[in-house]
Amino acid sequence: MSPAMEPLYEGKAKKLFATDDPDVLRMEYKDDATAFNALKKAQFENKGKLNKAITLLMYQMLEEKGVPTHLVADVDEVNLHVKKVEILMVEVIVRNLAAGSFSKRMGVEEGAEFQTPIVEFSYKSDDLGDPLINDDYARELGLATPEECAFLKKQALIINDVMTEFFLECGMKLVDFKIEFGRGSDGKIVLADEVSPDTCRLWDATTGEKMDKDRFRQDLGGVMESYEEVLKRLSEARR
Repeated sequence: MSPAMEPLYEGKAKKLFATDDPDVLRMEYKDDATAFNALKKAQFENKGKLNKAITLLMYQMLEEKGVPTHLVADVDEVNLHVKKVEILMVEVIVRNLAAGSFSKRMGVEEGAEFQTPIVEFSYKSDDLGDPLINDDYARELGLATPEECAFLKKQALIINDVMTEFFLECGMKLVDFKIEFGRGSDGKIVLADEVSPDTCRLWDATTGEKMDKDRFRQDLGGVMESYEEVLKRLSEARR
C-alpha cells in the first residue's frame, strides 16, 4: 500500500483516508463487527456496504430536515466523502426505551418506556471503556464547553425526533442510539461518524424483533439479514 493510500485513522468499523481536497476525507466502511468494547469480534460479508448505504440514506434525510452532517458526497459501495472535522470526544446516547447497558445498570426491564427521552454523555475512550460523564466532567477534561454540551443535547433530541418519526414510518421503533459530532474548520459542530444498525437499536414495530447489532451481541443470528431488511424499508420510504 502506498503512503497516499494508508488510512489516516482506522477504527473498529471504518477507515479514513485523505483526498485531493484537504478539507475532505474518504470514509471506508469495513465488514468488521465488534461488541463489548471489541472483546467480541467477527466479520460479516457486505456489512460495510449495508452500513454505508444506510448511513448515506439517513444523512440525506437528516440534511433535508435541517440537521447538518459531515456528508459531502457518495463515492461507491463502501465509501463516502465527508468533511474533515475534529471529532468531539463526547459520545451522545439518546434512549427512548430501556435496553442494553441502561437496563443492566439500573435494573429496569428491557422495553420499558421513558416519560421523555434520556440523554447520556460518555467519554470516547476505548482504554477506559467509554465511561459515562456529565457536563462537569466534559468541562474539566477539556472535552467540550458547557455551551457545547447544551448544544449537543439539544441537537441530539432534534435528531431523535426526526429519526423516531422516520423509523416508525418504516415499521421500526428507535429504542436508542449513539452519535458523534465533529467541529469543522469553520468552528461549526455537525453530526459525524455514522447512523446505522451498529449505532441504533431498532425493533420491528409490530413483532418487537431486534433488527440491529444486538443480534450479534446476543448471538441471535440473522445479523446481515436484519441489516438488509432495515435498508430495504428505509429505501422504500425514500422513494
